[in-house]
Amino acid sequence: MESVNFFKGYGKLSHLESQNPRPRSASAAITISAILLFTLVIGFTLAALLLQPINDKDPTDSASASSLSSNLVESIKTICNVTRYPDSCFTALSSLNASTKPDLEAFLDLSLQVAITHLSDLSSSFKSLNDLHSQPALKDCLTLFDDALSRLNDSVSAMKVGTGKELVLTKEKISDIQTWISAAMTDQDTCNDGLEEMGWTAADEVVKSQSQSCKESIGNSLAIVANMQNLLQKCGRTMH
Repeated sequence: MESVNFFKGYGKLSHLESQNPRPRSASAAITISAILLFTLVIGFTLAALLLQPINDKDPTDSASASSLSSNLVESIKTICNVTRYPDSCFTALSSLNASTKPDLEAFLDLSLQVAITHLSDLSSSFKSLNDLHSQPALKDCLTLFDDALSRLNDSVSAMKVGTGKELVLTKEKISDIQTWISAAMTDQDTCNDGLEEMGWTAADEVVKSQSQSCKESIGNSLAIVANMQNLLQKCGRTMH
C-alpha cells in the first residue's frame, strides 16, 4: 500500500518531509518493475493464445481444399464419408480439376486411377527387393499385383463409352466394377497373408507406406462403387 499512498500524496508533502526527504527504497523499485514485467508477459501470452488458430483434424482444412469451391468440398466430403479412409479419399478426390463440372462417375474414375498408381508403385518396389528370387511368396505377390491391376484397369475401361470416352455407369456396370475391385482387394490380402505365413516383414518403410496407401485407395474405390446408387439419389439422379 506504500506505493498507493505515494501517488495519493503526490504534491502534498508535509513540512518535515520536505525538509528531510527519505531516500526511495531500491528494493521497492525492483519489486514494482518485476510486477509490471510479469503483467506484460501474462498479457502477451493470453493474447497469443486467443489469436492462435484452432487445429482441428478436418481434412478439408488442408491446402488442397483451400483452392476448391465450397460446393465441390461438400460433394467430396459426402462421397468420402461412405469410405473407411475418408482422409486419404479426400486427398485423392481433391486433385480433380475444379474447372470442370465433376460428377460421381468422374470421382469414381479418379479414385480408381489413384488406386492403380499406388498399386503400380507397390509392384515396382517389390520387383526391386533383393530377396525377391529367394522368396516364393514375394514372386506370388507380383503375380497377384498384375491380376489386381488388370481388374482395376477393366473397371476404368468399363466406365468409358463412345469416341469421346464419356463416363457412363449402369446397374450392370456397377455390379461388374464392384466385383472387379473386390477381386483386386482380395489379391492384395492374399499377398499379405502369404508374406505373414513365411514370416517376411518389409524392413523398408517405403514399401510399408505404399502397401497401406494401396490398401486404402482400393478400399475407398470399393466403398464408393458399393454406395453409388445411394450417392446418386442424394444428387437427384437415378441409375439406368
